[in-house]
Order: sequence, then C-alpha cells, then structure tokens
Amino acid sequence: MADNQFSPSVATRGIQLPLIAPLRQPLPMTAVEPKGVVYTKRWVVELLLDLSGYTPDKNLVDCLAIEPAAGDGAFLGPMIERLVESCRKLGRSLSECQNSLIAYELDETSAARARAVVQDLLVVHGAKSALAKKLADAWVVNGDYLLDADQRQASFIIGNPPYVRLEDIPEETASVYRSAYPTMRGRADLYVAFFEAALRQLKADGVCAFICADRWMRNQYGAELRQLISSAYSVEMLLSMHHANAFDDDVDAYPAITVIRHAKQRSTIVASADQEAEHIQPSQLAATLQTNSRDILPQGIHRAEVHTWFKGSAPWPCHSPEQLALLRRLEDQFPPLEMNAKVGIGVATGNDRIYITTDANLVEPSRLLKLALAKDLADGTVRWSGHYLVNPWNDDGLVNLKVYPKLQAYYEQHAEALKKRHTAEKSADKWYKTIDRVNHTLTHTHKLYIPDIKNTLEPVLDRGETYPHHNLYFIQSDEWDLEVLGGLLLSKVGQFFVESYGVRMRGGYLRFQAQYLRRIRVPAPKSLSKIQAHELRDAFRLRDRPRATKAALDLYGINARTLEAALEH
Repeated sequence: MADNQFSPSVATRGIQLPLIAPLRQPLPMTAVEPKGVVYTKRWVVELLLDLSGYTPDKNLVDCLAIEPAAGDGAFLGPMIERLVESCRKLGRSLSECQNSLIAYELDETSAARARAVVQDLLVVHGAKSALAKKLADAWVVNGDYLLDADQRQASFIIGNPPYVRLEDIPEETASVYRSAYPTMRGRADLYVAFFEAALRQLKADGVCAFICADRWMRNQYGAELRQLISSAYSVEMLLSMHHANAFDDDVDAYPAITVIRHAKQRSTIVASADQEAEHIQPSQLAATLQTNSRDILPQGIHRAEVHTWFKGSAPWPCHSPEQLALLRRLEDQFPPLEMNAKVGIGVATGNDRIYITTDANLVEPSRLLKLALAKDLADGTVRWSGHYLVNPWNDDGLVNLKVYPKLQAYYEQHAEALKKRHTAEKSADKWYKTIDRVNHTLTHTHKLYIPDIKNTLEPVLDRGETYPHHNLYFIQSDEWDLEVLGGLLLSKVGQFFVESYGVRMRGGYLRFQAQYLRRIRVPAPKSLSKIQAHELRDAFRLRDRPRATKAALDLYGINARTLEAALEH
C-alpha cells in the first residue's frame, strides 16, 4: 500500500472501476478485471509534484489542481498537505480553498471513503469539522473524469491514470470513450484518453504531470496523442523509471513521468532513474533534474537536455537520455536517408507456398523471377538459393494467362487457395495476382538488401541479379555509391539509428522496417571526401565493422565514448 493517508477498497484496488461512462443514460455496469492497478509510492508522488511545480511556496489557493483518477488517493493526500502549507505561508484561510482542488473517483463507496479521510486530514491540520466536511464534499467528486469534468480550466492536472486496455472495457462504453476522445485509436490504453482530456482542460501555461506507461510515445496507437501534444504543448520533462521502484507491486509496464505544459515547445529534459533514486530526497532529485548543471549526477540518474523536440505524430525514441540527445543532434545536422535514396520492401504474395518455387521448369521461363530470400544473405554477399517467384506481372500489369499455358495451368491447379486470399476477394477478376506488383526494373538495379529481422544492421549489395522477397528491405539510389552507403550503415552509427527508431522483438531481435530505415540520417553523398568514401567502401567490402565505425565517427563528428554511452554499452 502507498505511503499516504488513503486506503483503497478491495473492489477498486486503486483505480476507477468499474469503467463505466454515464451520459444521459447510464451504460452497462460491467466490472473490469483490475489488472490496471498500480500503487504509486510516496517518494514518486512527491517527486512528480515537485517536477510539476505544485509546491507550497507557490500560491496554490488561487490555482485549480485536478486529480483525474483518485483511486487510493496516493496523490490527493500529499496535494492537500501542500495546499494547507501554501495557505499557511500566504496567511490565507482554508475556507478560501473550496475551488482549489478536484479529485474524481468513479466508485461511489471509494469516493465516500475518500471524503471521510480528507475530512480527518484537514482536522489534523487545524480545520474545524464543518469546514473540513464542506471542503471534502467540494473536492472529491463521484464521477468519471473523462465524461463528467466541468469546463473550468486547470493550472495543474496530476496523477496516475488507469492502465486498462480498451478491449477490457465493455464495448458500448469503449465506443463512447472513442467518440469523446479522437486520440484513442487502434488498441489504445485508456490512459491515452486521460492525457487528451487533461491537456484540453489546461489553462495557458498549465501543467499536466502523469506517471504512466510510456508505450504511447513509440507505438502507433499513440500517434494522434503525439500530434496533439506537438500542436500546442511543450514537453518539459520525460523521466523514464523502467528500473526504479515506482510502485508497491511489480507491474507489467514501463513507466515514465511526463510533464507537459500548455505553452510553446521549449527545450526538454530527458532523464532516467533506477532503484537508487528512491534513496534521494524527492525535492533534491527534482532540483537536480531541472537544473542545467555540470555537477556529477547521483548514482542511477541520467539526464540530458534536448533543444528540439519531435514534431507531428513521429514516435519519441526515448530509450536513454544520452541516446536521445545524440539522436536529436544528428537529426538537426544531417538529412534523412530518403532524401537521396529510395527505401522499399520486397514482394508479398499472399501464399508463398504457391508463388515460390525451386523448379526451373514449372512454368514458362519468362514467368520465373530470381527471388532473393533473407537466408540467401551470408558473409555480406547474396548467395542465391535457387528460388523463383512464379510471376504474374509484366511491365504493363497482370499478364494474360492465355498467352502462358503452363502458367495458366499452374495457377488454375491452385485456384481454390489463391481465390481465398484477401487480395483476390477484393478483385475477383485478378484472382491470380500477388499482393504487391512486381517492378521489373528493380531486378536489374544495384541495391542494398537488409533483412527484416536481425540483431545487427547487415546491408548486403545485390548487383542487379535478383528481386527481393517481402522479408527483405532494399535501398536504391542514383546518387550514392552503394558500397560507401553500405559502409555507413554497417557502422555502429548506422546501428545506433536503428536501435533508436526501431523496436526489439522477443529474443532481442530488431525489426528493420522501412519507416525506420528512411529516417536514418546520412550526410549528402557529395559531401564525403575521397578518403572518407574509400574507407567506407573498403570497410563494406571487407565487412570490417570497426573500420566502418571509425570512418563514420569522423564523418558525423562523434567520439567513440559518446556513441557507446548512447548505445548503453
């Protein structure tokens, strides 16, 4: 249980449950499995309040502060204590604080219990019983913040929103939430709506400070929320707490404290804290994080200041402060790969068992296309394994099967399976087409191949001999010497970009997707000296990653120690 004055009910266990959304007519009261429960430790609460600026030295009486998901009151108790202290410092009466706090609690029993505890806490701090009851009734609202919040603008919205996936909420209720909060897309968590609701309720220069799972910062379902934030808000602090003891119980989430201000984007402090952070006074830790000092940071604390933040819906690759600081620096200095190269993926068929063969006599020779598979890339070369694509395309589009009797017979032999594919159901008269159209000019073009799933970035040159399968990405360029570009990508700097943008799967393997490869920063091809190009070309040919890395570090103006710190080696 959190170190505070409040105790959650067994039924709600610290979050707003059941997740119902009463509008004009109540929605079904279906309880949600309480797996989104988290008990925030007291030191984390105090740290978050300090980082948000909700401190007793401020005039908290005339500010409206909102706790949107009160639950066990982990935040409400300390907020009341700070409000009382602010009153004392200002020489103001608690009777003036009726409009200073609002805490929403969906469960009626928990709300009643919270009011009782608030009353007791205020009495301990010197309030008369009648005033304590009046304030408790005003501050603790039995309702759903997402649908019941009033129109008053807030200076602070602070807390730990519920960790509940939308599929765990009754469908009718989830649909109401989706309608009310357009940032909730795909398989979003409910906390996305809490972010949107809070941000929209902030007054100018107001602050939203949450501790929450950080998946939305990188995943597709957080794209609309990131777009909203970049449109009118400033990300002031992003404190990763993956390895800190932030909660009383182990949770299957990677939490981060995010402080967002309703103001034009300024510089952002990106930091991380591990288990040692619990032994630092929260006020001292907050001051350390917020002060741009060259003093040695406490053990377990990492910090970097980023002067430009991400725009639009682009993911926030915040794996470590050092990594993000270097990434933003390189993004500001160098253009993305896609400026001078094309990045794509090989052909998807919808049924590889039928469309891929090693039988060179299966159909007409002109209908067989030499296909490169991921397993064909070995020792930095393409070693074709003899696989062909049974190709239904020519330069003008789908071939006329009547012109190719063997191809027609083969496809008709497998017509039942081919017609069941989604791509065939959409175009019944084109039932034999592959999902992707074949671009025949790509076959004869020099290109770099990159396997989709790999532990390290391993570009391999194809000299216009094969066509890529859909588990291979390709890079083609008329401006780059592809062996020079291959040397850059082979280096640890190339690896750094994919580590920053990409995601790791189970087993530790990286996904090398086109969306990540396109964002890799590279210098303009003509900006390289002959010596730099020669070093990278030779390193690529010899598969000499250290040599490629040394040349790349010189080209990007990075020292080895900075890169190693960014890669967390």
